[in-house]
Amino acid sequence: MLVFVPIVLIAEELAPSSHTLLFVLAVLAIVPLAALLSHATESVAAKTGDAIGGLLNATLGNLTELIIAIAALQAGEYMLVKASIAGAIVTNSLFMLGASFLLGGLRHHIQEYNRAGGRLSSALLLMATVALLAPAAVADLDLAQGDMVAQKLSAGLAVLLIVAYALGLLFSLKTHKELFASEDHGKPGEETWPTGLAVSTLLVVTVLVALVSEIFVGSVQKAGETLGMSPAFVGFIIVSLVGAAAEMAVAFSAARKDRLDLSVSIALGSASQIALFVAPVLVLLSYVVGPKPMDLQFWPGAVTMVMIATVTSCFITNSGRSAWFVGVLLVFIYAIFAMTLYVVPPGTQA
Repeated sequence: MLVFVPIVLIAEELAPSSHTLLFVLAVLAIVPLAALLSHATESVAAKTGDAIGGLLNATLGNLTELIIAIAALQAGEYMLVKASIAGAIVTNSLFMLGASFLLGGLRHHIQEYNRAGGRLSSALLLMATVALLAPAAVADLDLAQGDMVAQKLSAGLAVLLIVAYALGLLFSLKTHKELFASEDHGKPGEETWPTGLAVSTLLVVTVLVALVSEIFVGSVQKAGETLGMSPAFVGFIIVSLVGAAAEMAVAFSAARKDRLDLSVSIALGSASQIALFVAPVLVLLSYVVGPKPMDLQFWPGAVTMVMIATVTSCFITNSGRSAWFVGVLLVFIYAIFAMTLYVVPPGTQA
């Protein structure tokens, strides 16, 4: 299926207006790339541990989100950018985590994982969600020059969140890394790639995923208009699911192999990285590449969904154990959000 990668790139050059064709080809191209990324990440994690392997996968996966969002920033599509940020946080912390618990639980009766990593990511995510609430609170005060105040506050919060993320990495990978060590659940007979080959594959595949994902986003927006979907649904659900496809392939495969530490590290690590790094970087980059500065003022529905997803993940990961029904509950919460956004008429906010 890797043949679909050059096909979709060529089709985008020859027939850029064939949005339905590009949509189908992009999905077909992302599937084999996600499988390659899955095997490469598991090979790296086998050598470095699940914490670093999960961080590497989340970082490369979120690089795709960042590239797509920068393109949207340049076009001034701030609604799509904010929807994709909020959607990625909710998708990773609810759908990816829940589906990992479900798929792993169908094969293993009870699964255990290091809850320290889950609690750290959940705590960082909770702090970032509080930061998202602050600009909305300022907007409700009806201050003079409210937009200017929100932009200044957002820029300050962006710097603060990036510093918090860096300190979180220092804590988990350096000063207290013994707390986040995972048990070896891998089978002794499993074949892994050499580290050099695995890392090279990760880098190359990430670039290809970014290119294909950008084509997908360009086509799905037109498809969304044709099908009567609101920009909030397209950004929050469609773009987030496809943007996280490669990370999901790794998380789901690891859960089935009883390596739930890797799955939790990818799901919650990716969500916290988006909230603490990707979103703040986009705010700062908007001063350079955007038509005007972007703030962190999300619409109330998005903030509510992100807060619910964050609190739920904090509650779920506190035990360090999971079963298939826990995953079902998380996926159902995500389905409720998706249904809510789907029925919102185009041109309105959730």
